[in-house]
Amino acid sequence: MYYSDEIIEEVRSRNDIVDVIGSYVNLKRKGNSHSACCPFHHEKTPSFHVSREKQMYHCFGCGVGGNVFTFLMEHENFTFPEAMEALAERAGYDLPKQEMSANEKKQADTRTRIKDMNKLAAGYFHYLLKTDHGAIALQYLKDRGLSDDTITKFGLGFSDVYRDDLYKYLKNKGYKDEDLNDSGLVKFDEKYGFSDRFWNRVMFPIIDTNNRVIGFGGRVLGDAKPKYINTQDTLVFDKSRNLYGLNLAKKSKRQGIIFCEGYMDVISMHQAGFDNAVASLGTALTVGQVNLIKRFTDRAYLAYDSDEAGTKAALRALEIMREFEMPARVISLKPYKDPDELIQAEGVDELEKRINEAKSGTMFEIDILAHNYNQEDPQERTQFQKEAAKRLALITDPMERKNYIDSVAKHYDIEKDSLKEAVTQYGIAGGTKVDTSVFRERNRKSPEEEKEQQQLKTERLLISWMINEPILFEILQDTIQPDDFFEPVYHDVVKQLYEQYHREKKVIPAAIMNHYQSKEEHEKVSMIMQQDFEIPVAQSEKSKVVTDLVKTIKLRSIEHQMEMQKGDLTKQSELIIEKVRIEKMKPIIIQGSV
Repeated sequence: MYYSDEIIEEVRSRNDIVDVIGSYVNLKRKGNSHSACCPFHHEKTPSFHVSREKQMYHCFGCGVGGNVFTFLMEHENFTFPEAMEALAERAGYDLPKQEMSANEKKQADTRTRIKDMNKLAAGYFHYLLKTDHGAIALQYLKDRGLSDDTITKFGLGFSDVYRDDLYKYLKNKGYKDEDLNDSGLVKFDEKYGFSDRFWNRVMFPIIDTNNRVIGFGGRVLGDAKPKYINTQDTLVFDKSRNLYGLNLAKKSKRQGIIFCEGYMDVISMHQAGFDNAVASLGTALTVGQVNLIKRFTDRAYLAYDSDEAGTKAALRALEIMREFEMPARVISLKPYKDPDELIQAEGVDELEKRINEAKSGTMFEIDILAHNYNQEDPQERTQFQKEAAKRLALITDPMERKNYIDSVAKHYDIEKDSLKEAVTQYGIAGGTKVDTSVFRERNRKSPEEEKEQQQLKTERLLISWMINEPILFEILQDTIQPDDFFEPVYHDVVKQLYEQYHREKKVIPAAIMNHYQSKEEHEKVSMIMQQDFEIPVAQSEKSKVVTDLVKTIKLRSIEHQMEMQKGDLTKQSELIIEKVRIEKMKPIIIQGSV
């Protein structure tokens, strides 16, 4: 869909990037920008920066970056038109009706077809469950204690025993093989052709927070492996950024979100009245899923299986949640394996009691440590206390750390002052830097690569200085031009910045991003635009730095032109004169920012 530059800029300017990203990520003010742990990769030290002044974001860890449109496209898996519509609606701005480009129309049509096929498939699976074909599947659900209302509420279904049943059904609805291949509902084999991805399975429709069927989970009937399979990632389904049951859990009046491991656990808990339960989709908890629930709650509970695998999954989940400052508590299910089993054996009141008694993530981790060591053996008990101190040393809030030291010392009969001293020591040790020299030889670049990298760095730094000191666009306009920048993206950015400055008498970095489409371009551009120089620098020092950068870039550009113009003596003479002028150039005086 085509929107004019004016309309795109109008929508962008009405949506402050700090407010938008702040609704997904817990941003903290840091100097002239806001920072957080990156929502797109797992990290312990915040390297994700958002600038209100520039209306840009960039992660210096994984490299993602862009403006408010880019963020929604990355985080919500939106197309650009969908991001435009969402931000326009957020700002209360009515978008004019626009025509799509051929490529946009093709992608939008594909997404719409996939959603329509998923909806048809969900209805067909649910229908089959109520027929003679689905009798065994329906009995399985009944044996698991599910009522008719619950089966209907979750849209549960059955995929027939025939390997091409859904394929034929959707073909009869008019869908082509290409459409079906995009949907993730069927798969193609050169020998056997098309067949259903799901057959002879109990079906669990996966519904997003906008109540659209985006995929399926299927549990096999019988002993075949794997027991559960999910839809592969498609244009509308990303398992790392969705949660089963969240479409219902987001409306719950209960506090927090309860994470379970499986579909049946979620369904059983909802039927029992715990309608705030969700489950990840065949994967360990992801960064995208934690960011997703932070839109709806500030509290999480873990009700993972009580076996060794469930314990490990809980420990991994706690680590991710801690990095994103999502308080989490762990519900004890022992001696039962999962919430469904506990409910069947002990009833609703017992689960309610266990939720109220849930341990904090930290106490759960230390309890696991305690069980890993023989508390009757002095050597192993000492090792346990050291490991417990290391864990407590990760707590940054002084009051919270003190309270945990008191609780752990009392609960595990440890001398409090000794534990406190050990925590302090490990806290100091934790601040030491890791020696990365072991990696240097492995990553050593050739002299040519080193030179090219240095050239790109020089270009990047000068553009960053020009953005931070916009007066430079006026000062340098007769000295350095876009053609002096070898990197194509940097060349284009400088060209647009000059045009913008001459037109607006200021630079608007976020508006420049509207001209780029690829993820790689967004990352390159956001990196140079998000570079801040917050350390106070004297005017004379600024002048020296900028002058050196200009000389380096300009002299390299002149040398390149001389190489290209070897046969033109007149041009060679002009370039030699220009080279001498640049070499003798006086320091650039930066009088102040505009």
